[in-house]
Amino acid sequence: MGKAAERAGRDPSSVTLVAVSKKIPPAAIRQAVESGVRELGENYVQELCEKQAALAFLADLGVSWHYIGRLQKNKAKDVVGRVALLHGVDSSELARIVDKHAQAHGILQDVLVQVNVAGEATKAGIPPADLPGLLETVAPLSGIRCLGLTTIPPPATFPEENRRHFRVLAKLAAQHHLPHLSMGMSDDFEVAIEEGATLVRIGTAIFGPRRS
Repeated sequence: MGKAAERAGRDPSSVTLVAVSKKIPPAAIRQAVESGVRELGENYVQELCEKQAALAFLADLGVSWHYIGRLQKNKAKDVVGRVALLHGVDSSELARIVDKHAQAHGILQDVLVQVNVAGEATKAGIPPADLPGLLETVAPLSGIRCLGLTTIPPPATFPEENRRHFRVLAKLAAQHHLPHLSMGMSDDFEVAIEEGATLVRIGTAIFGPRRS
């Protein structure tokens, strides 16, 4: 991470590592935290809740949780307030639901908007053209704050193939004065950092292959 940031003329501390711990047992997560990991990302609501209960002591170590999976509207109530950052708001309706639950808890829930930069039919996220409208929806809501954007590009044979997608997301964030970009995973995080990622989601490179 540090070398990629330096190549881009960036301070390595401007990039946050989110260790993707889905399907990883608590014991392995504890080892990662003991090695210095402080941000954990989960994809499934039930798994998030179970791990937070099993690893409650991590809060005392300054560990933060992120929800990085696709969030169903009826599950929002179980995630809001549990995570420092909710990656993946992809509709005005979901934004309003998150806001409603955040207000009920008396908190401000930080989120990222997911953008489908490649236009893949199988991927979540809004088209780039719909971003201004969604940001206008979020702006007046008192329980939700958009800190940036996230995307998951198409599978690539070489990391360099995803550079153009990361560049599009970075341009969108700059246009809307959003400070954070969550992009890049184990195979392409260096390219993502070079294009401006402030959060990278890395699982396999930390924990190894996941159990099925």
